[in-house]
Amino acid sequence: MIRIKYLLFIAALIVYINTSAQEVKWYTFEQAIELNRKEPRKIMIDLYTNWCKWCKEMDNNTFNNPVVAEYLNTTYYPVKFNAEQREDVTIDTSIFKYIPQGNSGYHQLAAALLNGQMSYPSVVFLNETTQILYVNKGYSAPKQFDEIIKFIGGNHYLNTKWEIWLAGYKSPIN
Repeated sequence: MIRIKYLLFIAALIVYINTSAQEVKWYTFEQAIELNRKEPRKIMIDLYTNWCKWCKEMDNNTFNNPVVAEYLNTTYYPVKFNAEQREDVTIDTSIFKYIPQGNSGYHQLAAALLNGQMSYPSVVFLNETTQILYVNKGYSAPKQFDEIIKFIGGNHYLNTKWEIWLAGYKSPIN
């Protein structure tokens, strides 16, 4: 009897470790675009800066949540993009550059995705044809973010109002 309890405990521990160890597989913007050409998926872009406190909170709390991480990995191409990075980004024939401004600056790609309204953190959702579907500005807790990614990722936005869908959805995150 003790052996069975021990084996059940070990099995439960392994399941817990496997689900809690789930991490988001981040891509560059260029990688996500290339992967999307081969196997179309929505793209989720986390726009952050190194100095942004709430961006770090999103990393620590929201993106590290195993439910969020698993769904992002299976439904989207998740992109982590520093809105102040200095490296160019080339998409087809377009080159997006860093624009110095005062003591820092911004990246043209971030400005394009946010329509010039820079705010961090911001998460931009693109459809399979890379059109912007939604921009979520500010910090989102894991449960709130789970609701957003499932609404968009499950294509519910196409034929159901957010409030109606949300009333019928029960997130597995408390």
